[in-house]
Amino acid sequence: MTATLSEEVVLRCEDIAVAYGDVQALHPTSLSFHKARIHVLVGQNGAGKTSLARVLAGIIPPQSGRFWIRGRPVRAATVPLVRELGLDIVHQRFTLPPNFTVAEALELVSARKHAGAFYSGRQLAASWRRELELADLGVSSKARIRDLPIETIQSLEIVRALAGAAQFLILDEPTALLSPSGVDRLFARLKHLRETGVTLLLILHKLREVMEIADTISVLRAGRLVLPPTASAGVSEQALSDLIIGERATVDSETDAFASGASTVERAVNLSLGDVSTPHSETEPALAAVSLSVKAGEILGIAGVEGNGQRSLVDVLTGLMPAKSGALRLMGRDATKLKHHQRRSIGLRVVPFDRVAEGASLGLPLWENVTIWKAEKYRRSRFGPLRIGAMRIAARKALDQFDVQYDSLDQLAGSLSGGNMQRLILARELADEPRVIIAAQPTRGLDFRATHYVWRVLRRLKRAGASIILVSSDLDELFSLSDRISVIRGGRLVAEFAPPYEMQGIGDSMIGVTR
Repeated sequence: MTATLSEEVVLRCEDIAVAYGDVQALHPTSLSFHKARIHVLVGQNGAGKTSLARVLAGIIPPQSGRFWIRGRPVRAATVPLVRELGLDIVHQRFTLPPNFTVAEALELVSARKHAGAFYSGRQLAASWRRELELADLGVSSKARIRDLPIETIQSLEIVRALAGAAQFLILDEPTALLSPSGVDRLFARLKHLRETGVTLLLILHKLREVMEIADTISVLRAGRLVLPPTASAGVSEQALSDLIIGERATVDSETDAFASGASTVERAVNLSLGDVSTPHSETEPALAAVSLSVKAGEILGIAGVEGNGQRSLVDVLTGLMPAKSGALRLMGRDATKLKHHQRRSIGLRVVPFDRVAEGASLGLPLWENVTIWKAEKYRRSRFGPLRIGAMRIAARKALDQFDVQYDSLDQLAGSLSGGNMQRLILARELADEPRVIIAAQPTRGLDFRATHYVWRVLRRLKRAGASIILVSSDLDELFSLSDRISVIRGGRLVAEFAPPYEMQGIGDSMIGVTR
């Protein structure tokens, strides 16, 4: 820290606490944030980070406590009130409606007040053009949100907040969806905002990113503040890791049912695509003559800028999208025409892109989430009643095997933290030793300890002979796990790389740069 940094406190919290039913998400927490600094809040999934951010943004009421924005006490906080006081939040899940134009979407969700009751589309586009030019985004105010890359949409969310005169900006997991070059550009924009006097609070998981961007670091563990805002120069990465976990231990020391496991399986090709093309998708390019194969005991990584056909690839592999042409073979069988449940019956399992929207039934209890997909296994006869007791026993075994932290099998899946929900999905998909696994962004939004747990599970299953396709926007993850990496761009596999991997070459291939 230098003496030139502002000592003005722009946000102060006193004994803020949050509870969801009987679950204490955040114990009484007091901390302050100074003006024109980049503050980073870290902690494991379920540590209380997002709960604190939602209180400050007026989204949820605290169980107790109070806070001040620029010296003004905030009572009965609401989103409009805290926005009026200069605080706004950019969520990990974006708020801009995909079918709107940029101008329409920004006008709909921004706090900026438009003069007059009526205005034309032309006036609306013109009114947002200056904001876009100031942000130097190079995007038209008439473009459709759905046609824009993830990085641009995130930048528009920041434009939305700043247009409402936000001087304190919270960003929840802002790097989760970005490529490495996208992270670099985001951090450059955030540093520029800091220089203009904006205060930023980032929720991050990757320690490398934390150490790169933070002026101050705060740590929450199990809902308690264990490190108040502290100058990053005084915190080592090892010390930060210890504070987050709560003990001096490497992530690999975590007790794990998969610690042993050796590969003695013959390396047959368990999954292959031959010249597969798919119908056009509204959200990303169709696949065009894609061919790939994955052997037993192999992890094939798929790298690419978000929205270049990754979802189409996963959907055609899992049977959620038909192949327009080409062939798919699964465990030696022609599976081109097989439905999703038929592919599951011969060994396919899926860790989906979005654990909340696609991976779990939030309103169902844990035991049903784990076992309902194979309910027929728990009938005494074809039309007999379900053996609920057997389903609960199987669910408990799987949840415990994957170290899911829960209070009761009857607890709703929606009450779990992000990391525990991902472990729930792993328990459902991977507990029965699958032969082929499609893992789509399996660690997105997870803290580093949960991330390494997922990595160890995938490595163990690889050693046991599973074929794994790993789709990830995190090149560090792909480099760590993959035996080969294929790059997808515009619905085509354009290049393949073998270790040792070189980030520049793969990054250039992702964006189509030739050096």
